[in-house]
Amino acid sequence: MSTPALTRTAETTVPVLDILAERWSPRAFDDATPIDEEKLAAALEAARWAPSANNTQPWRFLVGRRGSDLHARIHDALLGFNQAWAGNAAVLIVALAEEVDAQGTPLSHALYDLGQAVAHLSVQAHADGLVVHQMSGFDRSALQQIAGAEERLVPTTVIALGEFGDVSSLPEALQEREVAPRVRRALDETVLVSA
Repeated sequence: MSTPALTRTAETTVPVLDILAERWSPRAFDDATPIDEEKLAAALEAARWAPSANNTQPWRFLVGRRGSDLHARIHDALLGFNQAWAGNAAVLIVALAEEVDAQGTPLSHALYDLGQAVAHLSVQAHADGLVVHQMSGFDRSALQQIAGAEERLVPTTVIALGEFGDVSSLPEALQEREVAPRVRRALDETVLVSA
């Protein structure tokens, strides 16, 4: 299945691009379909071309395909209920922020720029019919060990990526969350000052 069977389009107060209104973060992943390598490459390429301060590109990725030792190690580092569903994703990606450059200079913008790269990855993946879910519940030190000795590369999020799966395969509490209405804070509560 290449697109979610659920209608999850956001009800925006003003029109936005369809690709942005339709993007959502499911937990139900197809546990059998391997990743389409061209779509994965396109998502990573979109991340590569994200804007960054002074073109420093302070992001790196560890890409583990289902069935690989890397996928298993990333999955093992997940915490809580993330382990109940994320292992079904065709790919688990660790997004790392380069918080200090090779010369030891702090990169104060690293997290912001990594966020932009992951947003580009997410939108490209969605445009290609894949689904993405980002997680913050993980053992940072375990992922740091996978990343190697470069302590300046900080695991910041784990991304599950693949084809949408069967909602009924999720634990009951997560099934409810999967189909619950999408809500966001009102725009006038988000924009603090507009003159």
